[in-house]
Amino acid sequence: MSYTKLTRDQIAERVAQDIPDGAYVNLGIGLPTKIASYLPSDKDVFLHSENGLLAFGPPPAEEDRDPELINAGKEFVTMLTGGAFFHHGDSFAMMRGGHLDIAVLGAFQVAENGDLANWHTGAPDAIPAVGGAMDLAVGAKKVFITTDHVTKKGEPKIVAELAYPATGLKCVDRIYTDLCVIDVTQNGMTVIEKVEGLSFEELQSMTGAKLVDGTSS
Repeated sequence: MSYTKLTRDQIAERVAQDIPDGAYVNLGIGLPTKIASYLPSDKDVFLHSENGLLAFGPPPAEEDRDPELINAGKEFVTMLTGGAFFHHGDSFAMMRGGHLDIAVLGAFQVAENGDLANWHTGAPDAIPAVGGAMDLAVGAKKVFITTDHVTKKGEPKIVAELAYPATGLKCVDRIYTDLCVIDVTQNGMTVIEKVEGLSFEELQSMTGAKLVDGTSS
């Protein structure tokens, strides 16, 4: 059977569906920031950015861009009613103090036990970019990952054990890829959704960790 991978925007839209009303959420740099554009208007979600923003909204129209109103990825954002600005240090205190319900991060690799690598590939010519990833990985109550299922070379990004330097250990709760949604549980990596036309066997062949099929129950 043939299948079509999800686009980055479709992944972002899918994650937005799982963010509950009233949640305080940090959106990591890259794909996760797209989620701000897909949060339904009937939900009150308080988006946090590590450079010192709380309760910001989707990107503005080009003519309304404010160069002083950006997220941690240097992307233009809007502020919602009641939104706040604060010191970088206060922002990290929120991250480290367990005040965020969800952090949505990207990944180079996720291990079968929920270990996360997303700041350095270990390559000698690679530029490390840790930012606040370690603080978010251990400080948020839940960690969601958005990523392609495999690398550009076709290598699995979901693996039995990390080959790259770790960001956080046993910290990942759910993974959203362009092929599926996986819950990291005590009983293993459980596939709860996959794109139409993709068999479980095909998905397993592209994954470096053992999967559990939770889509048939």
